[in-house]
Parts: sequence; structure tokens; C-alpha cells
Amino acid sequence: MKNNDPVRLIIKEKSKYLIFGVAGLIACGLFISTLMLNINSPLICSFAGSRIIMAHTQLEAILHYATSHNVPEQSKAEIKLSYDVLRERAPCNFLVFGLGHDSQMWHAFNQGGKTLFLEEDPKWLKKVLQEAPFLNGKFIKYRTQLSEADELLKSYKFDPDCHPAKGIPLKENEKCKLALNMLPDEVYNTEWDLIMIDAPKGYFAEAPGRMAAIYSAAVMARNRKGSGGTHVYLHDVDRKTEKRYAEEFLCKKNLVKGEGRLWHFLIPPTVNSTATKSYAFC
Repeated sequence: MKNNDPVRLIIKEKSKYLIFGVAGLIACGLFISTLMLNINSPLICSFAGSRIIMAHTQLEAILHYATSHNVPEQSKAEIKLSYDVLRERAPCNFLVFGLGHDSQMWHAFNQGGKTLFLEEDPKWLKKVLQEAPFLNGKFIKYRTQLSEADELLKSYKFDPDCHPAKGIPLKENEKCKLALNMLPDEVYNTEWDLIMIDAPKGYFAEAPGRMAAIYSAAVMARNRKGSGGTHVYLHDVDRKTEKRYAEEFLCKKNLVKGEGRLWHFLIPPTVNSTATKSYAFC
């Protein structure tokens, strides 16, 4: 294909605008968060008589997106759904399923908080962390395959170890296949304010699929002991499995807003649950 192909030029222009948009969001988040937080850093600027302290990793993120051809898979409108909440909640605890081109952005949005990335591909994990060693990424294994999605959605109702009413923790729950039972202790020992599900792979039969990530995010949110609910974001809801599992475990009544292929849920803790059946999440 020639370089002056109009379709190629349009794609290139769209990617450029998204890069600028992401960099702009990070810069905006930097401005707001640094007005609110006292972060130790050698770089200090003055603005209107206020001291604004720029975090090194935020500047790294701006530089990364300003000079890279790799852009986040989510659109600017999708990104803004979580950005708006992070702007209000940061610094907070932010759990992200997946490590990718958007990871530096999520980390920058939550400056001063805990942002943990869970990745299923060890080679990709190593590559990303070599480029951005300040990111907190952990390797995890899944016990499911996308080809099992329909059966798992039916069978969990007959497995008491999967029922939310039982209050069974995720850790070491080997009987419920949807439970992510071998995550790093950091995951189990933290109450997550936001959870982003944009992984694992879920577009071919042998892929892990996002069934366990969705189920486990719902369990974490329901088991929350602190005040308020848990914001859960699920990407690729245009796909059958993501949509069905979201409706089953994250619940339509908890849906705050949708944008493009992203759904935003606010899930209350179990004490506020109105489910009438032992296996029901909704």
C-alpha cells in the first residue's frame, strides 16, 4: 500500500489525535493531583503562587505518549469514564487486569495511590516492565478457557463454593473454577476502589477469557469492608461472553454508564445486597 493511501492517512491522523488526547488527560490529571497531594519530587514548578510538584512517573507517561506510535486500545471517551472517577478518588487502590500500551496512563492518573497490573503473558510482562520499571505488574495464571464460558455460566449455580451467600474467599478456592484462587497476596489483602477488566485474551476458543476476572471482581467488590462501593470497568462488552457475564455478576442495576465498548459499574458491598437466591449476584 502506498504511503499516500487516504485510508492509511486517516488512521494515522486518528492515532495522532488520540495520543494528544491521552497526553492532555494525563497533564490535566497531573495539574489537579499535584494541587491536592504533597508528593516528594525534585522537580517543582510555580503556578499562580501555588507550588505544584510534578511526579517523575507522570512526566514519563506524558513523554511516552507524546513520542510513541502505540496508543491505548480504549477510545478517549472510554478512557474518560474511569479518568473522571480517578480524578475524584485518587490516590486510591486501582486493580487492572492486563498490562499494555495504556498502563503508564493508568499509573499516572492514580499518582500517589496503589496501581497493580495483572498480566497472563510472562514475555509481554517482562517487556513492558523493562520499558517502565516503575509499574507494578504481576504474572497470573487462569484456569479457564473461553470455550467453557457457556457451561461455567450454567454450572456455577449448582456449586456452593461459587455462591456469594456462602462468603467463601477467592484465595485457595479450588472448587469454584471461576474463582481466581492463586493471585498474589497483595490482591487479596487490598480493598480495591477501582477495578479495570481489559484482559485476559478473550477472542479465540483456547484463550482464558474474562469469565474468571469478571466473577472475581464481583466477589472482591461484594466483600468490601470499607465505605462506599467499588467502581468496576469492563471493556469489550460488544462481545457475547463479556456482556453475559457482566449481566450475571456485575448486574444491570449497578450499571452507571456505558461508552463505546466500555461499561462502568458501581457495586455496593454485600451488606447492601438485595439478592434473594443463594447463588444470585444480582
